Amino acid sequence: MALIYCSFTPVVVLRLLTVVIAVGAVLKAACTTTASDEAPVSRIAFGSCANQSAPQPIWDAIIKFNPQVFIWLGDNIYGDIKRRPFSLFGKQRTIGPWKNVPRFLLHLSMKCSPNMSRLKPILAIGTWDDHDYGLNDAGKEFGGKITNQRLLLDFLDEPQDSPRCKQAGVYTSYTYGSVGRQIKVILLDTRYHRDLLSSDGSILGTSQWTWLEKELKGPASALTITGSSIQVISNLSATTGPLFYLESWGRFPKERSRLFQLISDSKRDGVFFISGDVHFGEISRYNCATGYPLYDITASGLTQAIEKAVTPPLHLIVRFVAWLTPTTIRVVGRNCRYRSCTFGMLFRGQPNFGVIEINWDAVPVSLKFEVRDLNGLPVTGVNISLLELKAKTVGSKADTKPGKHQKNCSLEVALPWLVRYRLAILFFCALA
Repeated sequence: MALIYCSFTPVVVLRLLTVVIAVGAVLKAACTTTASDEAPVSRIAFGSCANQSAPQPIWDAIIKFNPQVFIWLGDNIYGDIKRRPFSLFGKQRTIGPWKNVPRFLLHLSMKCSPNMSRLKPILAIGTWDDHDYGLNDAGKEFGGKITNQRLLLDFLDEPQDSPRCKQAGVYTSYTYGSVGRQIKVILLDTRYHRDLLSSDGSILGTSQWTWLEKELKGPASALTITGSSIQVISNLSATTGPLFYLESWGRFPKERSRLFQLISDSKRDGVFFISGDVHFGEISRYNCATGYPLYDITASGLTQAIEKAVTPPLHLIVRFVAWLTPTTIRVVGRNCRYRSCTFGMLFRGQPNFGVIEINWDAVPVSLKFEVRDLNGLPVTGVNISLLELKAKTVGSKADTKPGKHQKNCSLEVALPWLVRYRLAILFFCALA
């Protein structure tokens, strides 16, 4: 995990980073492991939002699950610059060759702590979100993205000759397993090229869209896990606005439609999403984007939860708001511990992580998607057959009639006006 720049660095900067490099080299020697790409992968864990200043007991549950691959989905550390443009000292330093380095070093050191050292056999891959990108809710306008990309890739042990070290953005893909049991993992970069939130512009940018099309139209795999730091299917902002907004693909409707259309045009089976960012866990399903249901398993966060962010007297208000907020695509069923089928937003404010289990020996192959709590127990989940993620041979990809609302087929923006904005209506009526 040596903090070595992926491209040429001036001699002066290298001298300033001598201590950092030495510490990183020791950490890398202690923590680096390898994993066979050909071994069948049947257990994957993922998570997001890990504040290095907070306790992280959830790793005990992750280790007990014994994943073969762990996927970081962003906010892997909290290294924001807090919009202070000329800070030379302290953890929030924004100028000089060591800017943001102390927070990355703290997290690297934590990976060799007694608990984290038990993760050594696990292959860790990942992308970033806004807080490890460097600025809350930031996109392509953020000036520190080039330096922070180097720091993130060093944190992830990215080889110095990796294409990620030369390209603009941290998007990448991996393939595990042999033919017939292959899993493709696509990790998107929703920050480096993203336009302003209010623009309905681009999330991925031209170069990443071109790359993604090649990935989806490339060699087939049994499963294609697409990691996005922000939610792809859920669009709670459509029902919580104008009171407050969450980042999601739903705030860029043209981009999301383009993504769904690309998956459909690629004729690729077995695609689903994993996401983070929102500080609660849920599973969403959209039946009308392609010829089969698209799932989005959201796990957030490893330390963060919405209810933890407010004082105890306000917990009831948070729970009431969550209950009142309508959703059309959340998976609700008997596998949910709580009636809301969310976790971290309504109850106890506990951290959470996501798991994917594949039973390759079952006929047909079976999949389990779950969000698990601090003790490793499931709080919501679905069990499906791999056959359910194959395009239908008959019927259209959208079976709903125009203007008719259907669960898991009508997005939040299609809700009747009074239902969609009932939270805001109640709020303003209370103020009147």
